[in-house]
Amino acid sequence: MKNSSSPNILLIFTDQLRADCIAELGNSKIKTPNIDRLVREGTTFNRCYTPSPVCVPARHSLTSGLPPHVTGCVDNVDIEPGDQSFMEKLVEQGYETHGVGKMHFSKELGDWGYTSRDTSEELEQDADRDDYRDYLKANGYNHVQDPHGLRSEFYYVPQPSQLPEHLHNTHWVADKSIQFLENRDTSKPFFLWSSFIKPHPPFESPNPWGRLYRMHEMDEPILPEGSEQHICFWNKLQNRYKVRDGGSYDRNMARMIKAAYYATVSFIDYNVGRILDSLGSEIDNTLILFSADHGEMLGDFGCYGKRTMLDPSAKVPMIARLPGAFPEGERCSLPTTLLDLYPTFLDFAASGAERPSREGISLSEAIDEKKDDRIVFSQYSQNRLGLYMATNRQYKYIYSAPDNREFLYDLSKDPLELYNCFGDEAHQSAGQALKQACLERFRADDYNKAISGDDWKRFPAMAPPAANSDDGMLFQDPTALDDQISQLGEYARPMEIKNSDCFRVFERLVKESLS
Repeated sequence: MKNSSSPNILLIFTDQLRADCIAELGNSKIKTPNIDRLVREGTTFNRCYTPSPVCVPARHSLTSGLPPHVTGCVDNVDIEPGDQSFMEKLVEQGYETHGVGKMHFSKELGDWGYTSRDTSEELEQDADRDDYRDYLKANGYNHVQDPHGLRSEFYYVPQPSQLPEHLHNTHWVADKSIQFLENRDTSKPFFLWSSFIKPHPPFESPNPWGRLYRMHEMDEPILPEGSEQHICFWNKLQNRYKVRDGGSYDRNMARMIKAAYYATVSFIDYNVGRILDSLGSEIDNTLILFSADHGEMLGDFGCYGKRTMLDPSAKVPMIARLPGAFPEGERCSLPTTLLDLYPTFLDFAASGAERPSREGISLSEAIDEKKDDRIVFSQYSQNRLGLYMATNRQYKYIYSAPDNREFLYDLSKDPLELYNCFGDEAHQSAGQALKQACLERFRADDYNKAISGDDWKRFPAMAPPAANSDDGMLFQDPTALDDQISQLGEYARPMEIKNSDCFRVFERLVKESLS
């Protein structure tokens, strides 16, 4: 259903938020009253998947409406916006478009359809184009080199924020969103993308939010017997460079990490409430979408991070609110994807607008429960490092090229993905149907980096990370740190280990996958 006049559009976006971290959707351990309100007043698409379980490809696909194998962006590399974004399309329809926070494409590449932006990215090399870091400097906090938390060895270590609540990035995203809403051109409909960096690690929150949840209140991660059988090469490599494979399971640390993660989510929720309140009487003429680029394993199956097709990583929240268009309290079980946002925005902004690809549909169509045969896809990397997924209402199929392994999960009976039923006679036809859907999808676009003839392109299995747990870690310290350490006189030390080749495993693999 489409409004007679074009509504405003508000996209509230988080980074690395699991789909199961919303209280109203069944998580009794977390407090999310403002997101809960959206669930009650809108429609939840509870089988939504990212087109790629990593930041940059997911966002490139979302903004262009094209899947990773078409955009060519299959890993965390700089976006080159050659495809028309939905923001550009909205400007053509008379919208004022504004972006706040993490986008993963720089101003140097153009604003890709934004009429204005407030920029904030994670890493220090972005500082020369980062409005948030300028804001901290203006408020006397330029000495904080890691405003989003300490990375490298501390990446998954729970930590307090070095900033007070009112200067924290999560609060700043809400501040700038509210500022736009108060000063916008009211003669035009608006599109506002409020994009939070959190709950992406490091898991740090300002006081008192960082102490909102305590270790003993948290459930332990899902660690079924035989967890190793459900994870792939990328899980193992990621555990290594995130410094999470150093020894036996630490129950207390696992629960502390979850508590710190939940704190970042609740602080986001508080600021979501501030943005919703600022809409005032316009809230019912505003299409509100709440989602995330991908999830977070958070210790499940012994893994941390993303880069896997298991639900904690590949499944994302998707909530749509617009009275008269999305029924209140509705739960839609049809598989959906972030690729659906492009056609959704155009559906409500312009009737009959052309869609960028054959894969995305408007979420207003997804409510139609008769679409039983829909399949959505996801991809990470390619060539010998490729990871691919297809899912319908009941099953999920995964192929991991570096492991030369196939997986199939019957999500109707096994929602936690504890049993790989690929190859079982009872599930053979279901598995083959999803596999063939993957192959045909790539074949239709002449994408030859994944398939060979009538099957996957097969490669020798990749070796797991080296036995030495110090081999292959990733350092992301501020560039100024080395200079500061060199000035410590007799305490200074050379940084050969940090800069040696053994710490460049991940970067080498990313470059290889793109060749």
